[in-house]
Amino acid sequence: MKEAKKIEVRTDDGVAPCWLYRPDAEGRYPGVVLYPDAGSVRAASREMAARLASFGYVVLLPHIFYRAGEYAPFDPRTVFENATERERLMTLVRSLDLPSAMRDARHYIRALEELPNVAPGRVGCVGYCIGGRLAFATAGVHTERVGAAASIHGGAIATDAPDSPHLNAQKIQAKLYFAIADNDPSCTPEQQGKLVSALASAHIDFTVENFANTQHGFALADLPMFDQVAAEQHWGRVRELFASALGSRAERVKD
Repeated sequence: MKEAKKIEVRTDDGVAPCWLYRPDAEGRYPGVVLYPDAGSVRAASREMAARLASFGYVVLLPHIFYRAGEYAPFDPRTVFENATERERLMTLVRSLDLPSAMRDARHYIRALEELPNVAPGRVGCVGYCIGGRLAFATAGVHTERVGAAASIHGGAIATDAPDSPHLNAQKIQAKLYFAIADNDPSCTPEQQGKLVSALASAHIDFTVENFANTQHGFALADLPMFDQVAAEQHWGRVRELFASALGSRAERVKD
């Protein structure tokens, strides 16, 4: 795997640091935006971006909270046990509203499309926790540019809020996958019902998979609720999604 390249993506509101991951072999590959969880860019999310790139994709990993400027990193294993740190994290999460995030998404996609080693065609999105919400929302806002989106234990994806991502279901043209933790207060059975109803009514190609005996955050290796079996299963599903919707490595690489 080639070493990650740090780039700066100019947005409507500033400059977002991003990291690019590419396969070793030369060629043109489909582009994918990987939205991290609330912990943003760190060793675990970098490893995930590198793994996704190894499947045959050019992966852009953005620092989604760039507007906050410099701030002390969080300890993923203890942040939810410390009330002060948890509130600091949630304040950061609440600071990123969907309209701002979708403006950013347009520029993340543009940055991928401008790369000479990204194949023409639609891009993919995958995200974790808050990133799962952003991936789903991106498919509903940038409809003609997203071919596949995966939300992994995404929260607040189908709520009563006026900007809930599921309300854009009728606009979505992408193939979707949702990995939902069995024990996740941010994606309750009621919300799951709203999600499925909206997607089915829109006649979207989608899969919702419930991971039994797991908690919100099960796919992230540096969180205490990490579940190795479930994490590997989600990787298989994401790989299948992108291969079917965006093309596999063998199909898209050109010498």
